[in-house]
Amino acid sequence: MRVGVIGLGVMGRPMAANLMRAGFPVAVYARRAASAASLVADGATACDSPAALAARCDAVITMVTADADVEQVLFGPGGAAEGLAPGTLVIDHSTISPSTARACAARLARQSVQMLDAPVSGGEAGAIAGSLSIMAGGDADAFERARPLLQSVGRTLVYVGDSGAGQVAKAANQLAICVTLQGMAEAFCLAGAHGIDPQVLLESLRGGATASRMLEVMGPKMASGDTRAGVESRLHWKDLRIVLDAARRAGIALPGAAIATQTFSALQKAGGERLDSSAILGIVRRD
Repeated sequence: MRVGVIGLGVMGRPMAANLMRAGFPVAVYARRAASAASLVADGATACDSPAALAARCDAVITMVTADADVEQVLFGPGGAAEGLAPGTLVIDHSTISPSTARACAARLARQSVQMLDAPVSGGEAGAIAGSLSIMAGGDADAFERARPLLQSVGRTLVYVGDSGAGQVAKAANQLAICVTLQGMAEAFCLAGAHGIDPQVLLESLRGGATASRMLEVMGPKMASGDTRAGVESRLHWKDLRIVLDAARRAGIALPGAAIATQTFSALQKAGGERLDSSAILGIVRRD
């Protein structure tokens, strides 16, 4: 299967590299040629547009930032849709709104092209190790067609349901992450207000029911004040807005998500877009 990868950032580049290691012929497109240089040096074929990439591939993978980016690389001038042949498979690993995922899938279906919304969790380390968790929405047969590709970049593959379901599952994942971060920030704030050393608090939390992967990753950052970006806060802020939009469309209230969104919004207004999400501790303390 000839595979094309559009979007060679922190996640897309190592995912493309893992597809190459698995033996797939890979074509790549990035807005900046430098992003593709290492992959091209290892044998990937560089394309000058998403359309040119799509025309030579059996499957096209997109890994970009937001709804507008997915729409642009698929349907904008020179977009992949211009080069897609009937029967091509499109796999979008971006984190976008379920409604946009469904709309894109419907447009591609008119070209006899199947699309999976297959967002990932696991961050840069998971992308490099090929151990991502992938939650997929779309036709079940498309998921089976994509399985060899998904297994090359991920370890946990879950078919969630129809088009958009993968993005709903990712929104739920991000909701749990961000509300957990809000709770952690408040815990460090409370302890600090009573004079407890943050490192001592971290040690005590690790020994109880609070022990978790999130605590291990983000707890040391909050305890030490390290706000160098692992995941930039602007990305979690974007995800929370997707969560609230999905909740609004479903007619449900998510008060924890609303509070976390307020905190992340305040961090953006304070100039913390590129800081690690652990930096919300400073907003909680200030408020």
